[in-house]
Amino acid sequence: MRIGLAADHAGQSLKRDLAEHLRTRGHETVDYGASSTEPVDYPEYAAKLARAVASGEVERGIFTCGSGIGPMIAANKIKGVRAAVVSDEWSARDAVEHVDVNYLTLGERVIGVELAKSIVDAYLTAQVQDGRHRRRREQIAALEEAREGVARPSDGPTGAKQPKARSERG
Repeated sequence: MRIGLAADHAGQSLKRDLAEHLRTRGHETVDYGASSTEPVDYPEYAAKLARAVASGEVERGIFTCGSGIGPMIAANKIKGVRAAVVSDEWSARDAVEHVDVNYLTLGERVIGVELAKSIVDAYLTAQVQDGRHRRRREQIAALEEAREGVARPSDGPTGAKQPKARSERG
């Protein structure tokens, strides 16, 4: 399998360890940066990897950083990418089987290298399931296509209208 890898400054060590692990498992890896422990802004690299996943340039993506949270959010902004931050094998398998996750984020400050390798193995060997999971994936795809459920900035985090401030009430 052709796997894209990327990391920010806080995920360099784990990225190197996973690249070696993947190669020993027979996978081809493509590095989308960054390549230093000098501070960088993760959205740039998360998006670069996400675009490679969405275009089919790589079959799956793995991003390593401190927590995995920010890059997961950034990657999910790219149409066609379904990213999840994972810290155990069961969630990695479930993410692929049920949701067809194609972009995994891992927190180097959260999990150790051996657990990360096990998570990646579970992620890459899991198979997408049909049945009710297909129906749910189709519903998620429809949300992405229609951009439904996205709150407008004035609507607050849940999409519900926020009450007016006292000075705005009549």
